[in-house]
Amino acid sequence: MLLRRLLPLLLIAATAVVLAACGSQGNSVTGQSAAVESGSKLFVSRCSGCHTLSVVGAEGSAAKVSSAQKTNGPNFNKRKECYGNILYALRNGGFSGAIMPANIVVGKETEQVAAFLAKYAGSDAMNSTTKCPPTPANAGG
Repeated sequence: MLLRRLLPLLLIAATAVVLAACGSQGNSVTGQSAAVESGSKLFVSRCSGCHTLSVVGAEGSAAKVSSAQKTNGPNFNKRKECYGNILYALRNGGFSGAIMPANIVVGKETEQVAAFLAKYAGSDAMNSTTKCPPTPANAGG
């Protein structure tokens, strides 16, 4: 009788442990400005479901275009983005406005995510031709 009552609780606990470990490599952004560190945490909580960026363990992009779902966003290991473009995308729901929700972060948080992403996006891009202007000093870049 006791086992029958505890079994659902044990299943819930086991599921929580498995889900907590799923798809997460951990955030290795430390020793950066407060804005960049905050931006990395915000990226993980608000963006990692759709975008990939290994420095924070985010694996939201599709591995193959043929298996992509509508919600898979760009892989930021391979795609360099500039601070101003990131601000635009965050405020307007990406560049097409079709999938990404506008204002997924707002206010100062927008600047923090933009500073973080401008610093780390494109780390695996080979011969990136994207030339970005410097990140504004007040954005923590």
